[in-house]
Amino acid sequence: MLPGLASLAAFACLLTLIDSAAAGRAYAAYGGVYIVASLAWLRLVEHVQPGRWDLAGAAVCLLGAMIIIAAPQ
Repeated sequence: MLPGLASLAAFACLLTLIDSAAAGRAYAAYGGVYIVASLAWLRLVEHVQPGRWDLAGAAVCLLGAMIIIAAPQ
């Protein structure tokens, strides 16, 4: 678990080095995509069918990511 947390923290720190006012927005959007990818991994690699609550939660997260990206700035 520690290597995963360290990688995620490193990703967040490196993202702040980008010359952009929206690096935090990109990181937030990444979170939504990461959740959907995790459920795809669950299905394709672990052969476990995500439940309807898993899918609904992922949809909400992905919708939130899209709102963050598409919101007028």
